[in-house]
Amino acid sequence: MAQKKRNLELEIEVDGDVYLWRVQRQPQWSTDVAGWRGIAIAVRHIEGQREAVVEFPPAPAPRRGTPLIQPGQIPAHVVAKAIASAIEAGWEPLSRGKTVAISVDETGG
Repeated sequence: MAQKKRNLELEIEVDGDVYLWRVQRQPQWSTDVAGWRGIAIAVRHIEGQREAVVEFPPAPAPRRGTPLIQPGQIPAHVVAKAIASAIEAGWEPLSRGKTVAISVDETGG
């Protein structure tokens, strides 16, 4: 029997609008930036198609065997602040176009 695909997108409301977000990338080692890259979340408006990838700075390198970060481990207020920062940086969630990449600090600002 085939397993059901889990819906990994979570809803969050920011300034009266509903957004869907998910973990896009786990923290990882990268040779192009010569070090650790932080977690990244993908965000889109519930009625839109254009996504923004919000990248957080790297935390200390995880130890071997550390479980992957689950969406529930990221505080909702940090995600909400990151979405607000993306909009402030010029992301237009209801427009069409390419995915926008935006870097924020560890608090989402």
